[in-house]
Amino acid sequence: MMAWPTMICGALLVLVGIVGYGTSEVQPPPVTALIPAFFGAALVLCGALAFNDKIRKHVMHLAAMIGLLGALGGFMPLVRQISKTGEFDPTKKSAISGELMILVCVVFVGLCVNSFIQARKARKARESAEASGAPAV
Repeated sequence: MMAWPTMICGALLVLVGIVGYGTSEVQPPPVTALIPAFFGAALVLCGALAFNDKIRKHVMHLAAMIGLLGALGGFMPLVRQISKTGEFDPTKKSAISGELMILVCVVFVGLCVNSFIQARKARKARESAEASGAPAV
């Protein structure tokens, strides 16, 4: 069940956003520094909703899509830095936030894909057991 890993990844992204906003090099901090927190809050909500068996499948597919978009969105501060300066400094705070967002989201999407594969295998095994007349596991 992916509800807890979803909530943990979401909490990590909220933390990245809050720390990024609080330690921003620009004063006042731009709202864009909170983008990881927004993605994280969406994942925490999806994780909480995933405890409901009736909507789990749909919510987890939504969470995987949010994770994929988050991984792609994490590249924006990196691209913005290169387009403004022509150089890339991976230690700049906005770059670190983007890098952490990419890392958390890619790991989360990998966990989702693995979970989806395992769920499909379990469903097929259950269906073949039912078709052969064997007792369901």
